[in-house]
Amino acid sequence: MKLTFLGTGTSSGVPMIGCTCPVCRSLDYRDHRLRVSVHLAVEGRSLVIDTGPDFRQQMLRAHISHLDGILFTHEHKDHTAGLDDVRPFNFRQQQELPIFAEPRVLEQLKREYAYVFAEHKYPGVPQLSVHPILDDQQTFDVLGLAVQPLRALHHKLPVLGFRLGGLAYITDANHLSDSTLAQMRGADTIVLNALRHEPHVSHFTLSEAVAILEELQPRRAYLTHISHQLGRHREVEAQLPPWVRLAHDGLAVDI
Repeated sequence: MKLTFLGTGTSSGVPMIGCTCPVCRSLDYRDHRLRVSVHLAVEGRSLVIDTGPDFRQQMLRAHISHLDGILFTHEHKDHTAGLDDVRPFNFRQQQELPIFAEPRVLEQLKREYAYVFAEHKYPGVPQLSVHPILDDQQTFDVLGLAVQPLRALHHKLPVLGFRLGGLAYITDANHLSDSTLAQMRGADTIVLNALRHEPHVSHFTLSEAVAILEELQPRRAYLTHISHQLGRHREVEAQLPPWVRLAHDGLAVDI
């Protein structure tokens, strides 16, 4: 499996509009963060987790010309706003694109993209096939791949992470239950969100994320969904255990 970080930033991205802090003015490419998303190349399948507002730019930058499916963690705009830009994959592949999400998330997508799901569709709109994730404790099939949902809380909003083989991926969370931690245990690689140093109502801080990783002890871990408030990449990463790294846009990892 190959994991590519398409975006590692928070909902505002980095640099943030109007900000002149040292991180937002940094010339280090690792401090330039699009909205959070990853691409998975696994057993001949090409999958994306979340289609944020930077989706088109991310597909072009990563040279992704084929896509087999999309998994959604939750319904917030920084994770769904790029869904219309799947159309070129419909045109190229001449088939519907499967999307996998909880029923609540699918209903939100149907409201926000009503023209996509209309009975009489305008020519050229995205062509999607809908696959509800009905049980957050049971694995589900994604094009022949077994995917384990990982339940988390984003403040009071239930969201999903996913485990595929040796990878466990969770973003936009500030609470993991004991059962979710058990499902993550034994993963070779864990990706977890770490927004900033100061407490936040809906995201893990850096110290909270590292504490979870130290409990789970994967072989390696990457932190994502990073805001400009965390600090410069090189300075923050230097303070982390050697097996915990800050992810950055474009980073590719073999698992």
